[in-house]
Amino acid sequence: MTHTLLPHHKLHAFGVAMQLLDAVREARIRDSHLRDQAMRAAKSAALNAAEGAGRVTRADKARACTIARGEACEAAAAVEIAVAAGDAEAGALGPVLVHADRFVAMATRLIR
Repeated sequence: MTHTLLPHHKLHAFGVAMQLLDAVREARIRDSHLRDQAMRAAKSAALNAAEGAGRVTRADKARACTIARGEACEAAAAVEIAVAAGDAEAGALGPVLVHADRFVAMATRLIR
């Protein structure tokens, strides 16, 4: 049986978005509302990156990647706020920021 890759599996930015999602989950934000918001944003970043990979026109790809970029920023900010509020350990922020920064850079290149 052969393994078929979908367009988002070939997109390195999707892999980085998945790493961001994992880092946000690992932050173990104690505030349930903030945790939900951070996880929704991280999931949305990955989902929109995948959607952009599956789109055909340049404008459609750019629109989806623009949304993904904003969602990654929101996810990182939510973890940053959680740490500042004492709702997550400070050590959790570093990996989130590294993956978010990489993803934002990749998404920015995909938008242009």
